[in-house]
Amino acid sequence: MCRWAAWSGAPKYLEEVICDPAHSLIDQSRNALSCKMPVNADGFGVAWYGDQETPCLYKDVRPAWSDPNLLQIARHIRSGHFLAHVRASTGTATTRDNCHPFTHQRWSFMHNGQVGGYGKLRRRLDNMIPDDLFHNRTGGTDSECLFLVALAYGLDRNPRAAMVRAIFEVEALSRTEGSAPHMRFAAGWSDGKTLYAARYASDRFAPTLYYRVYDTGVMVVSEPLDEARDCWQEVPQGHMIEVRDGKVRQMAFLSDEEPAIT
Repeated sequence: MCRWAAWSGAPKYLEEVICDPAHSLIDQSRNALSCKMPVNADGFGVAWYGDQETPCLYKDVRPAWSDPNLLQIARHIRSGHFLAHVRASTGTATTRDNCHPFTHQRWSFMHNGQVGGYGKLRRRLDNMIPDDLFHNRTGGTDSECLFLVALAYGLDRNPRAAMVRAIFEVEALSRTEGSAPHMRFAAGWSDGKTLYAARYASDRFAPTLYYRVYDTGVMVVSEPLDEARDCWQEVPQGHMIEVRDGKVRQMAFLSDEEPAIT
């Protein structure tokens, strides 16, 4: 499994999430606490939004703790909206194209989880990606496939419904031709204005997902960055959040339940 963190709010230096906290993303790459694998050393990536509509992306196959360029970038770049990820592969190769986040036009996406039996399903899943998006399939992960399928289902028009449909159909395929666990999904995705995150699993073991509201914005993480546990809100399994302008709306991920605003 992987670890990730996202920020939406007033401009913040990347190092304030990636490097500085007691349980920063770099610390989680060596010592994660809320997942089976404490080491997430199969690459990293950061997507951040600035003056352009599309995100800037930096990722590499080194462990996050050993890349001096990441430390320099994190120290000097400030953004009001960014996504950062450290990877632990569930079977696909350790290559740059397989590192998260994945981007397409204004969208960025990162994922912690798996599709059950992905090795047997990959050809079928690739066939779900239409021709006009398939040239963006640069890697070989189930995560990138989920992202492109969601784009095909209208991520621009309805970011929640498109992701729900992608998860529902991929899980259904895993149930008929794959293996358990059919779906583990804790993901964040953004268009540079709104940050979305969801937590879901086909069983009761959904990957962890938390958020914290600050005076200057909202942090969404796989696991808390510090020991102030009372300040971090856990997203319930089967739910998602939307973060915009410092406000968090929480709603059921796979139903039409009305959102709660915090």
